[in-house]
Amino acid sequence: MNCKQLNSIGLEEVLAFLGHLPTRQNEKEAWYLSPFGPESHASFKVDRPQNLWYLFSEGAGGTTTDFIQKYLHTSVKEALEWASNQNFSSFHPQTKTLKPNPNYRIDKIMDISHPNLIQYLYERGLSEKVYPFIKEVWFTIENKQLYAVGFKNNSDGWELRNVFYKGALLKKDITFLPFFQKAESISQNEARKNAGSGKVAVFEGFTDALSFIELQKSFEGDLLVLNSTAMLNKALTVLDSYLEISLFLDNDKAGTQCKDTITKHFPHARDFSLLYSDHKDLNEFLTAKMKHHAHDTINTAITKTAINEPTEKQNNCKEETNRIKKGLQRKM
Repeated sequence: MNCKQLNSIGLEEVLAFLGHLPTRQNEKEAWYLSPFGPESHASFKVDRPQNLWYLFSEGAGGTTTDFIQKYLHTSVKEALEWASNQNFSSFHPQTKTLKPNPNYRIDKIMDISHPNLIQYLYERGLSEKVYPFIKEVWFTIENKQLYAVGFKNNSDGWELRNVFYKGALLKKDITFLPFFQKAESISQNEARKNAGSGKVAVFEGFTDALSFIELQKSFEGDLLVLNSTAMLNKALTVLDSYLEISLFLDNDKAGTQCKDTITKHFPHARDFSLLYSDHKDLNEFLTAKMKHHAHDTINTAITKTAINEPTEKQNNCKEETNRIKKGLQRKM
């Protein structure tokens, strides 16, 4: 991706992805509360035909690239890398405005039951143990109905995954699970009230959080899922009151940057990514462990067969020898 391509992505799509919605809008412009800090009156304007932004409270503005740089406090190169890893729609001309109504709808939400989703979860190393934390979501995008494993965030948005689809619907946000045995997410305000002085484990994606639940037997603490590294600033406010912070982030550049930011704010945070240093993330570690266990089980079965086989042959030979001896004795 280059700057021209990044600037062709609608600012409104990027803002929605980051969890910011307009306070008022018309065909030509959309107004937002500043994405860069708290304010009571919207001073951030998006020029829809030009796909440009301007923040009146600071006198700053620019393109989509400029916005991402400022929002993530990063360089042009890192902004391009970040955008390349996100699930933005196909590039469109800068003069094209976004549709006033979303081109999707959620049809139904239910407990996990579809065989394809159960198989998908199994292949990711996830069992019924994690079912209370997820849902089966049926949705329609541009008249095409899909279904996926859904993970709810604090703004009632959904992270969606299946074998062929990876995306999100509605507002983007973090997910806070207070004491992970309780399979429920709560609003951000309630999250801040409940975030106490105990333990919290931090993950980038929900499959990593589910992998942690799958692997753990005695952890007593809260789980915080970013759902995107772009949500890190929101997560920092929740982490502020914890005495024990355990990081289970990805072993890639984005995960390392996220880890460095958290440890800079909270020096007592502990990085556990070394436990799965040979893998991209915790879920990849879990699936590899599951395959290795299955391989060991097969090898054990083969070994047992090999050990038992000579004994069985010896027993058969003894039986045949005794039968022949008895026959000879009768003749004599």
